[in-house]
Amino acid sequence: MLRALAVDDERPSLEELLYLLNADPRIGSAEGAGDATEALRRINRALQSGPGGPEAIDVVFLDIHMPGLDGLDLARLLTGFAKPPLVVFVTAHEDFAVQAFDLKAVDYVLKPVRKERLAEAVRRAAELTGTTPRIPVHEPDPDQIPVELGGVTRFVAVDDITHVEAQGDYARLHTDRGSHLVRIPLSTLEERWRSRGFVRIHRRHLVALRHVGELRLDAGTVSVLVGAEELQVSRRHARELRDLLMRRP
Repeated sequence: MLRALAVDDERPSLEELLYLLNADPRIGSAEGAGDATEALRRINRALQSGPGGPEAIDVVFLDIHMPGLDGLDLARLLTGFAKPPLVVFVTAHEDFAVQAFDLKAVDYVLKPVRKERLAEAVRRAAELTGTTPRIPVHEPDPDQIPVELGGVTRFVAVDDITHVEAQGDYARLHTDRGSHLVRIPLSTLEERWRSRGFVRIHRRHLVALRHVGELRLDAGTVSVLVGAEELQVSRRHARELRDLLMRRP
């Protein structure tokens, strides 16, 4: 069972997180720390105790905005240890997701924390520590993709997505009404949506052929107009894209 440390400078948030963690049957113990400095002292004791020791910690559920040393600073420090605990960020801010996963975070949970969403983060941590078998998951609806914003899961129709932008381990889905960040690599979406008319035009971009309004050539450079946005096409993808657009119904 997982041994967890929750870190948050706001006492009500910390108590709620500890309550939810202790209610999860995969959590053997959960304790709290009110700031990153206190958490670092506790983690140091855990590392000195060793993986099987009485002070051991398997996973840290970590807020980002805290006075003094913040959550990202603490996560950077942990990357310097030989065998640090896993890190799950629990925050009200969406903007730091890319940085969080650059620091090898297991998950990025947005506040207000929902029981089901936290359970998914615990499941991921449990799999990585080998404390629970992998449970098969149902295939998602191919016509929709779930996105999370402010603790609410919405379902975006794939047909509404104009293009996709790579952002580290994340991808940003662009629609006419805005954009959404999902934790799926661009290469995975390229393979999954190839049959739905999505084409790689650049190492950072996929476009939906149905939403391409113009193909532009200017002084040897190629670009496409998708909605109101002009996207550059790399040379290696230009010929394939042109052929596909010409054959487009």
